[in-house]
Amino acid sequence: MAIWTLPNLFTFARILVVPFIVWRLLERDFEWAFWLFAAAAVSDLLDGSLARLLNQRSELGAWLDPIADKLVLLSTLLLLAWDGLLPIWFAALVLTRDSIVLGGAAAYRSLTGGLQVAPSWLGKAATMLEFVLVSAVLAEAALQLGLAWLLPGLFWVTAVQAAASGLHYVWLWSAKTYSFLRAVRS
Repeated sequence: MAIWTLPNLFTFARILVVPFIVWRLLERDFEWAFWLFAAAAVSDLLDGSLARLLNQRSELGAWLDPIADKLVLLSTLLLLAWDGLLPIWFAALVLTRDSIVLGGAAAYRSLTGGLQVAPSWLGKAATMLEFVLVSAVLAEAALQLGLAWLLPGLFWVTAVQAAASGLHYVWLWSAKTYSFLRAVRS
């Protein structure tokens, strides 16, 4: 298995930028935090596209990509909520959803001994909306682009999508577990 593919390098870079985003947010340097977060968001688009285009999909990439997304998003969301730029309830919702998804995946893997990492389209949409929301919040804080009017609606759309994707993953894990248990009993 090739580890050092171009898509995986973009994913590794996204993981490595997380401490710098956190550092800039802790320093309340929203402009640098915005540009670093924007670079991480672009790298998220590039790694998946390059993996398909260059036929460099890998199991490692399938595992690392959502981990990198969660590290970037959750650290940024939590710090923006701590700073009052995002509602605490929103950060709690996303953290709860991600914990439930991770817990379901871990439980399924523990039960079956395997796990195929395949995000649902609802999960991908939630992640995309989270990246858009955090980018907009950071852009407003850093560059005062006049986006404040847009943020409340974007919070709610993203929250509904995050909740829907969380419920969808619970349904998926439950269905997979039920199918597995039926097959084992047969």
